[in-house]
Amino acid sequence: MRTTLSLDNDVAALLEQLRATKDTTFKQLVNDALREGLARLASPPKTQHFRTRPVDLGSCYFPNMDNVWEVLDEAEHSGSGR
Repeated sequence: MRTTLSLDNDVAALLEQLRATKDTTFKQLVNDALREGLARLASPPKTQHFRTRPVDLGSCYFPNMDNVWEVLDEAEHSGSGR
């Protein structure tokens, strides 16, 4: 298939630099780059798996956190030297 393709200047410069280092034509290099890029776009994204290691933080100063106002009141009073 023959078509006209407008390339951004930076893309054209990168392709030309790469073509100069390889023994291939500009047309072949563009086709190879498009094949590789399209294959990456068509494949599902790679996911990274993370693992969080547990850490013992000791016992909680406020065993019951159901009443936030009570916890804040206790924290405020314990900070004032009470």
